[in-house]
Amino acid sequence: MPFSPKEFAMQTWIRFQTGDGEVGFGRIEGDHVIEYDGPGHARPQPTGATLPREGLRLLSPCEPGKIVALWNNFHALARKLEKPVPAHPLFLIKPASSLAGPGDAILRPRSYSGKVVYEGELGIVIGRRCRNVAPDDAAAHIFGYTVVNDVTAGELIAQDPSFPQWCRAKGFDTFGCLGPVIVTELDWRAASVVTRLDGAQRQNYPLSDLIFSPEQQVSLISQDLTLMPGDVIACGTSVGAGSMKDGAVVEVTIEGIGSLVNHMRG
Repeated sequence: MPFSPKEFAMQTWIRFQTGDGEVGFGRIEGDHVIEYDGPGHARPQPTGATLPREGLRLLSPCEPGKIVALWNNFHALARKLEKPVPAHPLFLIKPASSLAGPGDAILRPRSYSGKVVYEGELGIVIGRRCRNVAPDDAAAHIFGYTVVNDVTAGELIAQDPSFPQWCRAKGFDTFGCLGPVIVTELDWRAASVVTRLDGAQRQNYPLSDLIFSPEQQVSLISQDLTLMPGDVIACGTSVGAGSMKDGAVVEVTIEGIGSLVNHMRG
């Protein structure tokens, strides 16, 4: 049986590592974590263990088979770039091998010495298999929301004039940062994405400016490819994305979810 959105309303889920190296799943309750035998979208059962939050290392809160990353999905950015509003979500695929979690280093590829760009975004976590989902049924396929830093090797996209290399530029190991948690309910229309680089605010944009809502994204993308439980849709970024130097600390915050902090390592 798939998860029930009502059953998991207003819950916060994590994937964690204990001090002895064991990886687990849990639901946060105050200062403690109720441990489960699997991820929240899979109808897990409690193991009976309750762990203190202190001392747990947070990992990426899910393990997506793919991250579907959108481009040109905010009105403000479309105006700035002088691009038309798309009729259908424009997206690429980041591989599962690009995954990184809270506190992890963003590793500069050995083969690349150019600009590495941060892009703070909202992430939609899929809760059940989606194929040709009707708009009115899309919300039932969303397990929850997380924070994304859709890292990009910016100078690779147009390196070969015959073929824009979006997947290569965004698919390096550690370029798919997710975390710190998954929340199963979010008033996204009232939330903003705030990105800070070494403490200085670089992005602050409202999610209400989305061109395609989360439900529209799920429905329309499911017409193109099957979305599986645990997959993530990165909703795209807006104005203010920029480059990170080696050693920089980047923090992406969405009120109601939390802050995803990573650092750039050359």
